[in-house]
Amino acid sequence: MKSRSIAKAKYLILRPAGYPMKSSYHEYPEISEYRVFEFYAKEQWQGLKVKKGDYLFDSRMFPDFAFLVVDVEPPNSEISSTTRIIVDVREEQVILPKTKSIRMNDIVGQERAKQQCRIIKKYLEDPKKFGEWAPKNILFYGPPGTGKTLMAKALAFESNSPIMLIKGTTLIGEHVGEGAQRIHSLYEKAKSLAPCIVFIDEIDAIAIDRRYQDLRGDVSEIVNALLTEMDGIDEREGVCTIGSTNRIEFLDEAVRSRFEEEVEFTLPNEKERAEILRLYLKRSPVKISEDVDIMKIAKMMDGFSGRDLVEKVLKKAIHEAIIQDSELKMEHLLNAANKLPKKVKDAPKHMFV
Repeated sequence: MKSRSIAKAKYLILRPAGYPMKSSYHEYPEISEYRVFEFYAKEQWQGLKVKKGDYLFDSRMFPDFAFLVVDVEPPNSEISSTTRIIVDVREEQVILPKTKSIRMNDIVGQERAKQQCRIIKKYLEDPKKFGEWAPKNILFYGPPGTGKTLMAKALAFESNSPIMLIKGTTLIGEHVGEGAQRIHSLYEKAKSLAPCIVFIDEIDAIAIDRRYQDLRGDVSEIVNALLTEMDGIDEREGVCTIGSTNRIEFLDEAVRSRFEEEVEFTLPNEKERAEILRLYLKRSPVKISEDVDIMKIAKMMDGFSGRDLVEKVLKKAIHEAIIQDSELKMEHLLNAANKLPKKVKDAPKHMFV
């Protein structure tokens, strides 16, 4: 009987874990060149079979320094010369493409946004085809909880590309020059993973209009670094930057003008709210009572996002049912909906622009 061959790892995500024992003379290594580190790491670990949760130890420059295997795709595979090695230092979250995950068609509504985003998918699937016409910088904007991050993940999974998720606030350093260095480091890592998506959530945190900068300190160095990367002075084929904001009107005009396309995400209408409720009720851990009227709840929730419906209504109602050892009844949903603050439920739509 032939033994099954071990799959070769396509991607490997590592996180610095430190020394098993540490004394005062130990230096904590800092990776400055990700491509060089990838070559260095593969020279040591090529041929090793790894799975999530394993530790890999350096045996050269920093003997016994450990790296935790955060993820590997495919699971339980072997490090090879073609394995892409990603070091996660918690400033960003790198998500690998999996065979089973979210797709654009799984997102309720946002049909216009889906149509606009198809060009990103085609670019990631074949970057060389686009050349100078590549969609490199796209802005997602709209109310919180309307699917901006979900759409970025769907694009990554459908194009079989990694996605780097990062909050704009984490790019702000404590010292002068630190924020700019983080941005350049982020894009160096993205270049080594291309084709991939760099998704900067809350981009207004670092690209706020200069009129408001005195409210949160000088961020000009960070903005300049971001503009340099978005302008593509250093060619980064296959890297697509998606910025996301709930407050597009606060963006610095210099940054906003760098985005080739703005994709709007809107609050769900009544029909879409009902569809979201049906979708998530299928996953309920408790039985659904026959008295549940989805359309009635959907009609009540005008002005709510999909996330509001799931987190502030369904989750609360399900928790109440579990506490009572009961099936999920209409009264549970009504109680959860009616307990929401008036300022949320009755807020005028212009607040969500």
